[in-house]
Amino acid sequence: MSSAQDPFYIVKEETQDSIDKLLQTFHQWERMPSDSKERPRLTKELLAGCESIEWQVDELDKAITVASRNPTMYGTDEVELDKRRRWTSNARDQVRNMKKSVLSGKGLNDTSTSNFNEMRRELLRLPNPHQLDKSYQYSAQNDDFISSESDRQLLLMRQQNEELDELSASVQRIGGVGLTIHEELLAQEKILDDLGTEMDSTSNRLDFVQKKVAVVMKKAGAKGQIMMICFLLVLFIVLFVLVFLT
Repeated sequence: MSSAQDPFYIVKEETQDSIDKLLQTFHQWERMPSDSKERPRLTKELLAGCESIEWQVDELDKAITVASRNPTMYGTDEVELDKRRRWTSNARDQVRNMKKSVLSGKGLNDTSTSNFNEMRRELLRLPNPHQLDKSYQYSAQNDDFISSESDRQLLLMRQQNEELDELSASVQRIGGVGLTIHEELLAQEKILDDLGTEMDSTSNRLDFVQKKVAVVMKKAGAKGQIMMICFLLVLFIVLFVLVFLT
């Protein structure tokens, strides 16, 4: 995900702009005399800005924590996460230093300090609506980002489950084909065994016939053998005529 599309960088730019504006106000506050009438108003504005920015930085830290649980899902890595953590840490330190300086009230007299405390209590009771609206906007952006990533992850898991189901069905079909082939091989093996048995039986009968013929030939003598050959030759000629000439 590019920086322009990453919700973190969108919120970061908004927060950085707020910090820059707050720094300008803080420098103006530092240069302002302690008895100036504008100083209490700037003090109240600085405290409100610090509260809002601290809340925004805390929300960014929460988003970083969520992303660190599964960086791949959010399209980031540990180097990028460390870079984001350093930025939020620096931003928080910068805001805390400004807030500490404002709360210390350098150069304020007792009357101004009392007025400042009253404004501080009023600030805690009545938060700035504009800052709250911006804070809610940043929170909504973070929630939308987390929600969209969760939906995308659920969609990927659903697609993976469908692919696994298809793979399981394919494996079952292949298993059925393999079982059929196994059964065919068993049937072919049985046929071959039967054929081998028939060939053994035929071979035995042929050996028996050959032995009987040898005995007959031996008893008939030379004249009988010639007559048998002539008989077989005539029989062959008759069969040839019957088969090929009729």
